[in-house]
Amino acid sequence: MEWEGDQKELKAAGAELLTGGRRGLRIYGWEIESRKCSILNSANRQQWEERLQTSHLPEMIFGENSLILKHVATGTKIHFNAFDALVGWKQEALPPVEVPAAAKWKFRNKPSQQLVLDYDYTFTTPYCGSETVEINSQHERGTLNKSSCSLQWEDCKEKIDLVALALREPILFYDEIVLYEDELADSGIALLTVKVRVMPSGWFLLLRFWLRVDGMLMRLRDTRLHCAFLEHGKSVILRESCWRETSFQSLSSKGLPIDSAAYNDPSIISERLPVILQRTQKLNISDTM
Repeated sequence: MEWEGDQKELKAAGAELLTGGRRGLRIYGWEIESRKCSILNSANRQQWEERLQTSHLPEMIFGENSLILKHVATGTKIHFNAFDALVGWKQEALPPVEVPAAAKWKFRNKPSQQLVLDYDYTFTTPYCGSETVEINSQHERGTLNKSSCSLQWEDCKEKIDLVALALREPILFYDEIVLYEDELADSGIALLTVKVRVMPSGWFLLLRFWLRVDGMLMRLRDTRLHCAFLEHGKSVILRESCWRETSFQSLSSKGLPIDSAAYNDPSIISERLPVILQRTQKLNISDTM
């Protein structure tokens, strides 16, 4: 669901909407753009299988969907897309979750063959975003060549102030983008989404991988980024990663319900899932980078 602030709010914040059919806005030296398209067609899906060297992909891949946040003066670019997330899935290569129903699952495109569970069919990914710094260099003939380098994140003890973010402030732009989804043969859900919210004081986003394997396992991997707009063209970005996971058996031992219908909304039940990994990093950006 996309939301754009009214013209008075945008003007008061020094922001302007992107033009040329692009969805997003410019504010404080940042260009923030969301893109939404339909799911991959069969031809593009086959290309992805070849590039990722796999015959297994999520049911619904929104291959052209993305969220792009670019600090124009420095070329700093943070973006989110399904392909890079699936690269992370392939590299992590978790063992498959064993479920009784899995023995009866079939290949979706080859119903006559039994599904052999030798891969992570939950499409769990450690992905926390893609990034680059685009550097323009001038050639003798006057053309621009773009080279890139990685961003330098530093571990820190600071935390995103979620209480402050909950305070009333005009929302200049909001959107939620689905990157991929799979219903695990009607035995749960695997869903990767990214949400962004832009305010006069900064932008905030949540990249969330949510997994529920009915009767077996729940897994939540959240990455939150908050960018505070400071004076003199400076921005500070905090990135928090928090992974949570538990089994339905563990929930049952604590007297909690094990009915899958009780766990449809990860935002509501996240505190019931134990934290297995947590990390905070900081990135300083200024026009003089």
